[in-house]
Formats: sequence, C-alpha cells, structure tokens
Amino acid sequence: MRVELLAHTPDADVLCAYAAHICYSTAPFNADRSAGILRKVCGNGHLSVLEHASFTFLVEGLSRAASHQLVRHRLASYSQQSLRFTKAQPVFVSPPGHDFRRFYEQAYVEYERLLADGVHEEDARYVLPQGVASRLVVTMNARELRHFFELRCCLRAQFEIRALAWLMLAKAKAVAPLLFENAGPVCLQGMECPERSFACHLKTKGQKGESE
Repeated sequence: MRVELLAHTPDADVLCAYAAHICYSTAPFNADRSAGILRKVCGNGHLSVLEHASFTFLVEGLSRAASHQLVRHRLASYSQQSLRFTKAQPVFVSPPGHDFRRFYEQAYVEYERLLADGVHEEDARYVLPQGVASRLVVTMNARELRHFFELRCCLRAQFEIRALAWLMLAKAKAVAPLLFENAGPVCLQGMECPERSFACHLKTKGQKGESE
C-alpha cells in the first residue's frame, strides 16, 4: 500500500487556531499562541474549527474490501478507480496468515478470458474477488480525519484499514503537527475505549507499536 498527501490547506494549524480565536476573543490574533489555542478547544471538544482545514490523499494498493470500509466515513470526498472503464490489474491483497494467490490467479484468468471474448469491463469485473487492489483519492477535513484515526488506528480495526489510517496520520501530522498532536485511538488520549467489552485491553505502548 502507498499513501501520498497530494494537497492540504496551507498553514492548517494557524488557520484553525485563528478560527477558534475569532470565536472567543476580540483581541489581535497571535500566531505564536496557536498551540495553546488548539489544545484548549480540542480539549473542550469544540472541534468545529478544525473543519476549515482539509487534506487530500492518494491511496494505492488498497483492496476493494478495505475501500468499502473507508467510504463508510461519509464526511469525505472520494474518487476511486472505476472498473467499468479501466482494466483491473493482477494485484491483490491477502489477510495476514493467508495465501489466496491460487484463488486470485484463477479469478483473474477468468476475468481476462471474459475480456478476450468481448465482455465489457463493467460486466467482466463481477468475477473479481474483493481482494483486488484499487486506487483512489480521498479528501477529509481535519475534524473528520481525527474521528477516522480514533476508529481506524485502533487494534479492533481490520489490518488493512488500520495500516492505511496510521500512514495517513503520519502524513497529516507531518504538515499539521498541532491539529494531530494527540490523534489516534482514544486509548492513546487517555479516554475510555468505545468498544467497551470488545476493547483490546492492551497497554498504550503495545497498541501503538503493533498498529504502526
């Protein structure tokens, strides 16, 4: 899997801090106070100001199975490779501990046979397994990204989307370290796990290390 940050709001940390400042103060804005401002509003749960910053990622090598999970995050924009109009490539993703290559190869042989017989891509794609790799562009604002990271960086998330979430977090944090200072699963923020009885019950260090 490959993740690239294609574009993002310039000076996203300062912009969101400025938006928060406008809400709560009439004094002149001081960009040097951005960290304190953002920590305060995030700590208080006043996250609407984070919606002013957006981040656009290119994701390659993600299975269709994982992309179906990704698009459940609805406060986002997606543009995914269409298998109606493009030919699928023989690139597949298998879950850890499983080797599905034989099944994938058989399915792809049938897919190519259908195309050779004149079947259109939009119909031939029905024989492809969900493990076929795809590529897409996704855009989220900082608030939705933080929510995405809370859910998908967690060890309870499936392996592939969890790996995607940690890669996206690293890219976002590199350009907006204040906005994503404490981003990740809620246990890393000292909060109670929403999974409750399904929580992993692992220590913070163990969770972060395994997820990464």
